[in-house]
Amino acid sequence: MQTGVGNMLQPGIKAPFFMLPDSNGRVRSLSEFAGKKVILYFYPKDNTSGCTKQACGFAELYPRFTEKGAVVIGISADSAASHQRFAEKYSLPFILLSDRERTVMGEYDVLKEKKSSTGREVYSTVRTTYIIDEQGYIEKAFGEVKAAENPSKMLEEIS
Repeated sequence: MQTGVGNMLQPGIKAPFFMLPDSNGRVRSLSEFAGKKVILYFYPKDNTSGCTKQACGFAELYPRFTEKGAVVIGISADSAASHQRFAEKYSLPFILLSDRERTVMGEYDVLKEKKSSTGREVYSTVRTTYIIDEQGYIEKAFGEVKAAENPSKMLEEIS
C-alpha cells in the first residue's frame, strides 16, 4: 500500500542521487550501495520520541536487514555531530546522514509546508520511507509512516 505525501516519488523511477555527510563527517552517496537494497528513511529530528522509537526499531531488526542484503539509511536535517550523539546513545548500527540544507529532502519530496505556532509558514519533514532496489530505482514508497511500526513493516516489504 502506497500512501502519498503530495507528489511523493513513485516506484519505477531512478532514485535521486545524493552525497551527504554521515555521523562521522564521511561523505556517503547512494551509488556506493549499488547491488544492495536500500531502506532510505527520512525523519524529523534526533532524540525525539517518535524518531527514537523508529531508529531503535531499525537497530533491533538491523541483523535481519543485513541478512537480506539490505542497508538502512536515516536522513534528517540534524548535524553530523547530533547524529553521532544519537547513534552512540542508542547504539544505532546503521548510517545516519545529515541534510542540513534539506536539498535531498526536497528531491525526495518529504518536506511539507505548515504553519508554525507563531503563524509563519515553515517546512517540516514528513516521516517517509523509500525502498530502493539494487539498481538504484525506487521499488516502494511509504509516506506519513508510523514511527514504531515502520521498521518491522519495511522488513516484511523486503522479505
